[in-house]
Amino acid sequence: MEEKLMRKLGSGSLDFETYFSDKAQRMKASEIRELLKLVESSDVISLAGGLPAPETFPVEKIREIAQDVLTHHADKALQYGTTKGFTPLRLTLADWMEKRYGIPTSKVEIMMVAGSQQALDLIGRTFINPGDMVVVEGPTYLAALNAFKYYDPEFISIPMDDNGMMVDLLEEKLRKLNAEGKKIKFVYTVSTFQNPMGVTMSLDRRKRLIELAREYDFLIVEDSPYAELRYSGEPIPPIKHFDDEGRVLYLGTFSKILAPGFRLGWIAAHPHFIRKMEIAKQAVDLCANTLAQLIAWKYVEEGYLDEQIPKIIEFYRPRRDAMLEALEEYMPEGVRWTKPEGGMFIWVTLPEGIDTKLMMEKAVSKGVAYVPGEAFFAHRDVKNTMRLNFTYVPEEKIREGVKRLAEVIEEEMKALKG
Repeated sequence: MEEKLMRKLGSGSLDFETYFSDKAQRMKASEIRELLKLVESSDVISLAGGLPAPETFPVEKIREIAQDVLTHHADKALQYGTTKGFTPLRLTLADWMEKRYGIPTSKVEIMMVAGSQQALDLIGRTFINPGDMVVVEGPTYLAALNAFKYYDPEFISIPMDDNGMMVDLLEEKLRKLNAEGKKIKFVYTVSTFQNPMGVTMSLDRRKRLIELAREYDFLIVEDSPYAELRYSGEPIPPIKHFDDEGRVLYLGTFSKILAPGFRLGWIAAHPHFIRKMEIAKQAVDLCANTLAQLIAWKYVEEGYLDEQIPKIIEFYRPRRDAMLEALEEYMPEGVRWTKPEGGMFIWVTLPEGIDTKLMMEKAVSKGVAYVPGEAFFAHRDVKNTMRLNFTYVPEEKIREGVKRLAEVIEEEMKALKG
């Protein structure tokens, strides 16, 4: 079968590339997805992916709810739904956001999407004109860069520290742009337990960002897939909590607190913005997965999500601790890393001169994988960083993976010194 397929793919004189649009020709595969292919069938300890641990999936409860939904609500669950989403779920999420985050929300301010990744694409479709200036964190979520890039914005990257985006540097940039008669369209931030750094934007910076949005007239896209995964420290309200003008578009997802296979998330935003994104979504997929929406509705409405989140936290906390302890024990002097209070990732910075993308092959040969940091920067101008994930593999493998990685880094540092 494979030989037959290869003959078919290699035959003829059709120049496939000439048929693609200019935008399609510029598309590149996600480096993380390609990397996962590299390590999935080997004995490599992968600290690379951003996958939840399957052990956290509430399989029995989902089975029970699915049975109930198919018994009593099959006419709705197996039918097309409205583009905005199943109304009882939107009402339940509005109530969740008000109780959990102090964000007064109504059903008209929520639209269900196929994971928050689709939300990013819809935001690109709805808000970005070619050449519009979009502010992102440096580093930022790689798949957000890929989603926005399709719509040809000009990225402005603002550096990060342990308290999130350095809003004072953003303010300087805004002042300069304003003097030139220019303005940005929106700021994109993963405000809590950021991907890839794991850091959280401080309360003062959140409030200042809202003030700057008013002063310089821009929107804020707050992507919040990890906020519920807090293992230590005190919760900080979302940026959306401080929004009294409708400038913040908040993205939530069930991928980290229920199951990523549901491909179910939501956008909470001003009804005017929701309406335009609803029209954009109608051209994409008509509606999000209806069966998954009804299961999620029952799951949240009946209080199971409130019971599940503490279980996920207790499962992940020892893995986070194991990675931090292993980094402390094995990493050579001169290597720095973040110490997140939650989420799924730790960001490692190596001495200048080491290129983690070039180092990747050596690491895989030693039996460990990570994600090189370069891909998380809009301008790909930082080479000596990497992202590590601690949620997917057990503690003993985390320790062994970090040990192997430390050996590779030590060799690189020695080679750097000559």
